[in-house]
Amino acid sequence: MKKLQIRRWAAWALALALMAASGCASPADSGHEGMAYVNTGGAMEWITPAEGVAVSTFSEEEFTAGADGWPEYTGEGYEVRRGVDVSFYQGEIDWESVKAAGIDFAMIRCGYRGSETGQLVEDEQFRNNIDGAIAAGLDVGVYFFSQSTGAVEAAEEAMFVLGLIDGYELNMPVAFDWEPIEGSRAEDIDRGGLTAGAVVFCEMIKDAGYVPAVYMYRYIGYYEYELSRLADYELWLGAPGAWPDFYYEHQLWQFSYTGQVDGIPADVDLNLQFLAVPDGSSEAPQGQ
Repeated sequence: MKKLQIRRWAAWALALALMAASGCASPADSGHEGMAYVNTGGAMEWITPAEGVAVSTFSEEEFTAGADGWPEYTGEGYEVRRGVDVSFYQGEIDWESVKAAGIDFAMIRCGYRGSETGQLVEDEQFRNNIDGAIAAGLDVGVYFFSQSTGAVEAAEEAMFVLGLIDGYELNMPVAFDWEPIEGSRAEDIDRGGLTAGAVVFCEMIKDAGYVPAVYMYRYIGYYEYELSRLADYELWLGAPGAWPDFYYEHQLWQFSYTGQVDGIPADVDLNLQFLAVPDGSSEAPQGQ
């Protein structure tokens, strides 16, 4: 998945180091009634929570570092599954080895819109990846890397995606993945336009019988989207770290951009999926 510039990585690392040194203590609540003190990805800031959006119940204490590098959830209420997200950047993947390594699902980039040309392009490895992952027995979803300038272009992207996945039975979401790129034709999109694009994309995906989702960094979720308008869709959080500290409820957490998995010949994004378990049962919901 295409990422922001390296300098943003440095800013995040510095912010996390400073928070660790200070014990992440929040400032006095005086003057911030009704607000939440959150990690936006580069700093700790006060935000006004979006109306109608479910709040995450995760806490730092519920996550520990596993011996194999994967975070382990020790809380109650969720069944947790392991996954990867891939594109042509990972090269040719041995999906049988990926499955044997304990990976449950794959989110596969089906295509993207050119940030300069605006052209809709199928990912060069999409067919190999989706066919291989399904044949290996993984649960599969897809994502589209959007650089739409609003609802009209997002609708074009949804139609493009639906054409690509026609004939495939997907049991993971179809995700809208818009990320800021310096110099992109979509660089100056406003909050309303970006949100409208996500809504149109997700509604078209839902109408076609798939589960829609929106991928976002913490900062994008807090400041670039009108999250109240996305409350009906699954959220996929991109937030490297030891636990998913996003304020809002999310179903997928991308916690590393540099993972290593047998069968994948390059660094790969690692993800956890949180499946709500009914009535506190320790068993995963049927049909997942």
